[in-house]
Amino acid sequence: MNLVTLQNEIADDEGVKYETYNCSLGHLTGGIGHLITEWDTEYYDKPIGTKIPNEQVNEWFENDIQVSIKDCQSLFSNFESLPEDIQHVLINMSFQLGKPRLSKFKKMIAAVEDMNWSNMADEMQDSTWRWQTPNRAQRLIQRAEDQMIKDIPV
Repeated sequence: MNLVTLQNEIADDEGVKYETYNCSLGHLTGGIGHLITEWDTEYYDKPIGTKIPNEQVNEWFENDIQVSIKDCQSLFSNFESLPEDIQHVLINMSFQLGKPRLSKFKKMIAAVEDMNWSNMADEMQDSTWRWQTPNRAQRLIQRAEDQMIKDIPV
């Protein structure tokens, strides 16, 4: 798995901010979609707009992406054998939604376990998530659909 490519993909979807801000749900956030918690002692009680150095953004991302990868390994028994593009799609979804919300995609998880990219895409399409972040969702759905074409024997 190419972590640099993955970081670029997620940064394109999340955006990169070198200061604290409130996300669309009103949570204190910074870097590449990093939810700032009380463990982020240097930033937690600081005002919106507090500057964040590049090194901190990268450290947060490295930690957050490892959590997303572990969550996917836990949710998908065949995660390590999935095509890289599908792994990236799932990690991206996990990064955005978190494990608890991603785990509710029961039919999509079953489709991934069956390596049925058509059903995976259909289940992604048939979700509230798709309407909440339509551009991101459509890009990820398209990647699942593209995997169907890649898997057709030539």
